Amino acid sequence: MADVKPYSEEGSKKEQVADMFNNISGRYDFLNHFLSMGIDKSWRRKAIKLLKPFEPKLILDIATGTGDFAIAARKLNPELIYGVDISSGMLEKGKEKMKKKGYDKQITLSLGDSENLPFEDNYFDAITVGFGVRNFENLEKGLSEINRVLKPGGHAAILEFSKPKKFPVKQSFRFYSKYFIPTIGKLVSKDKRAYTYLPESVEAFPEGEAFSAIMEKIGFKNNTRKLVSGGIATIYLGEK
Repeated sequence: MADVKPYSEEGSKKEQVADMFNNISGRYDFLNHFLSMGIDKSWRRKAIKLLKPFEPKLILDIATGTGDFAIAARKLNPELIYGVDISSGMLEKGKEKMKKKGYDKQITLSLGDSENLPFEDNYFDAITVGFGVRNFENLEKGLSEINRVLKPGGHAAILEFSKPKKFPVKQSFRFYSKYFIPTIGKLVSKDKRAYTYLPESVEAFPEGEAFSAIMEKIGFKNNTRKLVSGGIATIYLGEK
């Protein structure tokens, strides 16, 4: 995977990603749902549905941002949901959201590094990651941490952008991500790089079969993947 960074070739990707999300946290929820036309909500629901047969009671949402995936996971009726993220700005907005919706007793959000999770081995029944793995500084290390804190028999549901292969979705998405998303993102968020980084990071990400192979290498088994919206995104499901 090419090492695409939000701002500069110099310095840590992790620090730049944290800075980027801190910069755009105030407008993130609006832009996220606006730019995806709300389709991202249905993608999360589909990912959560794949976890339903396993009835997870303790769930971790990595790269939780403002907590949308954690909120979607409530449909599974777990006892507790933890959300971790490296952006304090995003977490602040997420905590406000949880309190406003009355979810703060069930969902706990805290600062945490996906490549050094503050949890013991074999702790969670299920782990979700929504549009976060392509931001990992070290993809294999991040996936290894996910595997470490999962209980044996536990499942990871990873939702990530992919590159559509078929006409007309391929051509439409390429135009939309290359021109429309950066233009609107820059205007609304005032961060000219954040929404240019998004299509660049999607382009560099080892999606599909390549990502499934990395999951298998890390130790996940029974790996499956499900394309959504013509391949704009993919849901990867793996078992420890």
